[in-house]
Amino acid sequence: MCGILFSLCAADVHHEGRTALEHVFPKLQEATAARGPDAQETVSHNVLRLCLKFCASELRLRGEAFIQQPHMDNEGNILCWNGEVFEGLEVQAEENDGAKLFEALQHAADSTDLRKIFGSIEGPYAFLYYHKASNMVYFARDPLGRRSLLVHHPDESRPYFIISSVSAGPYPGYTFDELSTECIHVLDLNKLSASNNILELESCISRLPRGEEGSEWPFAQPKTVNRTLPENLPTTESLDHIPPHLAEPVDDLIAELDRSVMLRVRDIPRRKNSDGEARVAVFFSGGIDSTMLAFLADRHVAPDEPIDLLNVAFENPRKIAVKVEGNIGGLPKREKKQKLREPLDYSTVTVNYDVPDRLTGLQEVEELRRLCPNRRWNFLEINVPFEESQNARATVEALMLPSRTVMDLSLAIALYFAARGEGQIRSHPGAEPEPYTSPARVLLNGLGSDELLGGYGRHRTAFKAAGWQAVIDELQLEIDRIPTRNLGRDDRVISFWGKETRHPFLSLSVVNFLAQLPVHFKMDPRLQSGIGEKLLLRLAARKLGLVEASARKKRAMQFGSHSARMAPGEGDRKGDLLIAS
Repeated sequence: MCGILFSLCAADVHHEGRTALEHVFPKLQEATAARGPDAQETVSHNVLRLCLKFCASELRLRGEAFIQQPHMDNEGNILCWNGEVFEGLEVQAEENDGAKLFEALQHAADSTDLRKIFGSIEGPYAFLYYHKASNMVYFARDPLGRRSLLVHHPDESRPYFIISSVSAGPYPGYTFDELSTECIHVLDLNKLSASNNILELESCISRLPRGEEGSEWPFAQPKTVNRTLPENLPTTESLDHIPPHLAEPVDDLIAELDRSVMLRVRDIPRRKNSDGEARVAVFFSGGIDSTMLAFLADRHVAPDEPIDLLNVAFENPRKIAVKVEGNIGGLPKREKKQKLREPLDYSTVTVNYDVPDRLTGLQEVEELRRLCPNRRWNFLEINVPFEESQNARATVEALMLPSRTVMDLSLAIALYFAARGEGQIRSHPGAEPEPYTSPARVLLNGLGSDELLGGYGRHRTAFKAAGWQAVIDELQLEIDRIPTRNLGRDDRVISFWGKETRHPFLSLSVVNFLAQLPVHFKMDPRLQSGIGEKLLLRLAARKLGLVEASARKKRAMQFGSHSARMAPGEGDRKGDLLIAS
């Protein structure tokens, strides 16, 4: 995990514009440094009457050597890299993937070679690469958008171009948008300089397609969903018996996921004086996705290290009010308003954190302990009082930007506190809690399984409305929408703590494997809830012995942790409502 920051302005930009950029850049530098606390560096270049400034920070999670970014060579090429290469480039345990990628880019003869390099590597990334000989600036995110990259385009009052991993919150000095993942963007500095007008910058950016017809670049883009329609499909009677047509796909899914987890937890450098400390943690609700990742991580994390299970729970006054006063939603409007104005009487309330995800998490960690008895599982109870969550809200909203809906906030605030990793653990059930802060800097996240395996209620709804064809169409939409969903927002929030989230389900190898399976191998909406959705994953979990996890129904994080609609009166606020600026 690293941070990227780049700015460009005309050398003769008027005083007001230069002053505005001089105010903006240090704020973004500070935010960028939080993402990479191990090293930071800024370099400036004047090129063709243009001022270019490159800044990068480093969170060292690959290789043994100290690496300073930006990567630079004697030819004047510069790479700002925020990512991980898990496949497609030979990187030894002691080597740094960014340095190896820069070495490959130095041998690229043209833009086709560059596209081939990025189309052949798998992992989450965002990058900016300045090629000195051609005066081209290449920048992009990986095809699924697993790392954040924001762009501000110049305008009359802010005549400069900025690319940044993160914003510094609401600020008049920029208007950021998420960079599209559809292509590799190329800024032609020769053309921009010849135009002699920074406001012409957008016309100087071309868009290189990621793939090429006939090319064999395996990770240029996700594969499309298999459109084979099922015929005479037998019904799966129970998770205890794998039907013959699913025996091989179940084994293949376990193998693909196992490899994905292995690639994401191996070779994480130890920090000084950290022997015996956790290097890996899992966002853990006790659901099937997080439990599978925890179980598979046990196979590949050093046996003398604990694995931290991050389980977050919020004090939610709205939920408490319902317990104390009953649901006031049915009251007359005037009486309801009066009730909402009255402060909640806490004198009769004992606040506890027995939210749904806490209860399932506690149940599931016991199943893990039975199956993996030699592992020390640190079930980290992260309890967030209402006042603390409200005090953090401004910080979380700043990190989220440009995302700013009610749903964005309820999810982001849960990830913010979970990634911080401060809470309590117990040596055994019923023991007194002890304060604990997770030192793990690699956090596994189960995001992606619902999109790939048909885990949402809308997939069942589509089937009821128009059969298997509608489900296939919906699953293709899910893959198409992954880059525009929440991954950039989550990256900005989690990396604030100098930690990195990794998504084993969203490895392009796993995505492509699941996309090519016929739809009826992955799910069966004819079956009851808790079995039919993500059927293939449930069968795989049951085969591994995760009996309880295999039958759990989906529950969204904001509802499982009670991070949604916390204040009284917010119960009817829709998730897509914009937060007031």
